[in-house]
Amino acid sequence: MKKRNLIAALLCSACLVAGSVNPVMADAARVVTLGADLTDAQKQTMMKYFNVSSDQVQIMTITNQDEHNHLDNIAPQSQIGSRTLSCAYVKPTQSGGIKVRTANLNWVTGNMIATTLSTSGVKNCEVVAACPMEVSGTGALTGIQMAYEQASGEKLDATKTKLANEEMVVTGNLADQLGKNEATTVVNQSKMDVIQNNVQNADEIQNIVVNVAEQNNVSVSQEEIDKIVSLLEKIAEQGYNYDDVKETLEQVNENTTGQASSEDDELDGENSDDTVEIDGDSDDITNSVDDSVLGDDVIQSSTEDPTLEIETDSSADNSDGNGTGIPDATDDGTYSESGSDESASDESSSSDESGSSDESTSDESASTETDSTEPDTSVLSEEAKNNYDKLALFVKGEYEGDADSLLAATESTEEAATVTLDEQTGKNLAATVEKDYYDILNNGTDSYEADGTETYQSTELNMMDRKLKKLFGIGAAEDGTDENADVTDETKALLADVTEEDKQTLYKDTMKFLAGLYGENTDSAADESTAE
Repeated sequence: MKKRNLIAALLCSACLVAGSVNPVMADAARVVTLGADLTDAQKQTMMKYFNVSSDQVQIMTITNQDEHNHLDNIAPQSQIGSRTLSCAYVKPTQSGGIKVRTANLNWVTGNMIATTLSTSGVKNCEVVAACPMEVSGTGALTGIQMAYEQASGEKLDATKTKLANEEMVVTGNLADQLGKNEATTVVNQSKMDVIQNNVQNADEIQNIVVNVAEQNNVSVSQEEIDKIVSLLEKIAEQGYNYDDVKETLEQVNENTTGQASSEDDELDGENSDDTVEIDGDSDDITNSVDDSVLGDDVIQSSTEDPTLEIETDSSADNSDGNGTGIPDATDDGTYSESGSDESASDESSSSDESGSSDESTSDESASTETDSTEPDTSVLSEEAKNNYDKLALFVKGEYEGDADSLLAATESTEEAATVTLDEQTGKNLAATVEKDYYDILNNGTDSYEADGTETYQSTELNMMDRKLKKLFGIGAAEDGTDENADVTDETKALLADVTEEDKQTLYKDTMKFLAGLYGENTDSAADESTAE
C-alpha cells in the first residue's frame, strides 16, 4: 500500500462566506478560501503559495462568524477566537481518499484533518491548508468543509459536519496530553473498529478505546476516555459505510503508527494502484504549492510525504514562543504581521511569522529557563485555562509589541502597546508574568494571607496584584526595602533599564486587563495601588 504520511495540519480558521469570485473562467471544482482579516498583500502571498491565480479558482472569504456558527457549543470561546487569518485550497477528486498538506499550522495536523473530514462525509479530496504566519489552525475544519461543498456542489450532512468538528476538538485536546500521533491513533483506530463492526453499545465502545490505548502503549485519563466514547456513540448512530472511509482511515493509521495493514495489502491492490497513479498526477494540488513563498523554517506536513513533517516539526516546536499550552484560535495573532508580506523575499528568515531558527536559537539561549518550565495548562480548569491563555496573548502584545496578539486578547482595535521594551526584556517579562499567574491558578489561593490592603474582590486578583507590585517596584521605599525586599537580583535586573513611569504604566495596564477577565473595574483600584 502506498505510503502517504504523517501529520499535517488543519485549515486554520476557515469557514466560508461568499467572497469575490470569477464565475466566468474559474474552475468550479477548485476553491480557495482566504481569511477575512488578512491584508491584501497577505492574500496575494497565499495565492502565490497555492500557485494559482484568481481566474483559475473560486475565491471565498472566511469570517470569524462562520467559525462561530459551526464551533459554538463545541469549542470554548477562547479557542474559536475573534480573528480569521488562515486559508485553504480544496479540490474534490474521484478516488485516492483524502490527502492533506499544511504549512504554518502548529496544533492540528493533516492526519487529524483527513480522518475528521471523512467523518464529515467526504470520501475523496485534496486539501492544502496554510497561513502566511504561524497559527494553531483550531477552527480550520469548518472552512474546509464549506469549501468542499462549494467545489463539489454536494451538501454535507449537518450532523456529520458537527461531529467532525467535535472530533477535531477532542483529538486536539487529547494531543496536548499524549502527542499528536498518539492522540490521532487512539481516536482513529477506535473509530475504525466502531464503524467497521457497527458497534453501538457504550460499554463495548469504551472497551475498544481502552484496548486501543493499551495496544499503543499510551495512558488516557478516564475523563478523556469518556469524551471519546461519547463522540463515538454519536458517530456510530450515523451508519457510516466502512468502505467509504476505509482508504483514508487506514492511511491515517499507517501514517501515525508507521505500520501498514497486511489486510490492506491483500485487499486493496487495485486501490493502491489507483492512488499511485493519482499521486503521480502533476495536477495534484498537494504537490503543486510554491514552498519558497512562505520562506524558511515553516512548519509543514503532508499525508503523502511523512518525511516532510519529521523534518520540519522539530524546528516548529523549538520556535513556538506563545507558551500557552492548548492554543486558542486567536493564536492566529500569535505572530506579528510585520514582515509576513515579505516572507517570499530573501529576508524571510528574519520575519516574525516564519519562526526564524536563527532568532529562536538566540532567544532560547537567552531564556533557557523559560523554555524548560513551560506550564502544563492541562491541569487547569477550563475557565482557568482560558484566562491563562488570554493573559499569555496579552503579555505578548503588551510587552513584546505584537499587535495581533494584543488585538486577539482584548478584541479591541483601539488597543496598542503603551510601552516599548527591547525584544529580550519583553520576552522575559512576558514569561515571568505568565509563570506568576500560572502558579496562582495551579496552586490555588489557600496560601494567601490578607493584609487589609486588598483592592479586588477576587483573591486571585489580589495575589497577582501583590506579585506585580513586587515585580514592577510599585510602592517600594526609596531605600529599596519594604514589600519588595524579597525581589531577587534577577528580577531587579529584568527591568533595570525600564523607567519608573513605564513600570507604573505596565503594572496598571496588566492589572486592568486581568481584572477585566474577572469582571472587575480596575481604574480606581490601579490608581490607588500606584499611589501607595
